[in-house]
Amino acid sequence: MSDQAIRPLAGVRVLELGNYIAAPTAGRMLADFGAEVIKVERPVTGDELRRWRLYDGETSMLYRTINRNKKSIVLDLKTERGRALVLDLARECDVLLENFRPGTLEKWGLGPEALQQANPDLVITRISAYGQTGPQSARPGFAAVAEAVGGLRELVGDPDRAPVRTGVSIGDSIAGIYAAFGTVMALFQRARSDASLPLAERIIDVALNESILSVMESLVPDYQAYGVRRERVGGRMEGIAPSNAYPCDDGTSIIIAGNGDGIFQRFMETIDRSDLGADPGLRDNAARWHRREELDAAIGAWTSGRSRAEALKILDAAGVPSGPIYTAADICADEQYAARNMIQSFEVDTGAPEPRTVGFPGIVPVIGGTSLPIRTIGPDLGEHTREVLGSVLHLSDDEIEAVAGTSETGVAV
Repeated sequence: MSDQAIRPLAGVRVLELGNYIAAPTAGRMLADFGAEVIKVERPVTGDELRRWRLYDGETSMLYRTINRNKKSIVLDLKTERGRALVLDLARECDVLLENFRPGTLEKWGLGPEALQQANPDLVITRISAYGQTGPQSARPGFAAVAEAVGGLRELVGDPDRAPVRTGVSIGDSIAGIYAAFGTVMALFQRARSDASLPLAERIIDVALNESILSVMESLVPDYQAYGVRRERVGGRMEGIAPSNAYPCDDGTSIIIAGNGDGIFQRFMETIDRSDLGADPGLRDNAARWHRREELDAAIGAWTSGRSRAEALKILDAAGVPSGPIYTAADICADEQYAARNMIQSFEVDTGAPEPRTVGFPGIVPVIGGTSLPIRTIGPDLGEHTREVLGSVLHLSDDEIEAVAGTSETGVAV
């Protein structure tokens, strides 16, 4: 089966007005599975993500990753002509994605009612800090704030220190995944309906803080049912033991999750602590959690006398869930990722004299046994302006030059 045959969103056209990570992540997911995603960027600078973690060259690998499989066009939404072209493009699209501060599109005359007039079937997916309604809807906010307000930040880090953040913009990414799911859900509903869906049912409203809250498991129910206030527990997970990172004698650490009742007994026998495995006071998670310090000390004493490879080999043979803590180099060398095509290489301009071969994370979820091939990495600014405005809106070369000429955008079209 060719990859063309397993692109379920082929034929869907998406207009992406998003910056940064949240809406572009949704656009990436739709593009990965076959949608034509037209990314609208501002003149000269484009999406600010182009310069985030930019170590050399003109476009960051972060931008190239988040905006793969898309087309980039340049339009100035602060001009009447630019906004008119957005409406023209919306007429030819199935979906519009945006993550501006609530009210921005309305101020530009591009709100849902205007888009509805342009295209009565358009799915409008909106991502913002707190959603499009409610007393805080007008407030700005990035993922860092959403992760705090959603309850995640309070649980990350050690209990004797201030909360810390995960090493990626997880709030944006989770919101983007929800936005992609909501978009596909609306497209599915639209396809099954005999009549046009009401506008309210075609507006997908994703809030960063709510996206975080939704993955916080039983944080709120535990509080209201039992008065439990979850606290930071470092590398552990509250109420689950033993499960932590443990040091090895080669300077690395490994993760061991020996918290299942049956697994725990095998685990203790494996590290020559069958006395702990047979202890009636350690038969379930609740009991083991209360003695987590004792258990972690015993496990750490065992791992610290072995290399990472040796410890993992022994644990794997015993059926104890464990794994290495990977760096980027480890991921690139991993045979499991390679077997499923999860690192895909492209020749990329990195600012060096010659292009470099750079690996990018593959497409998830897998369909057909291995990751679908990435068609293109994130495009250069305005790379597809002429193609899109010509083929979709049938503008002449002179009209395209008038809209996005090099004198205004700083990029060739």
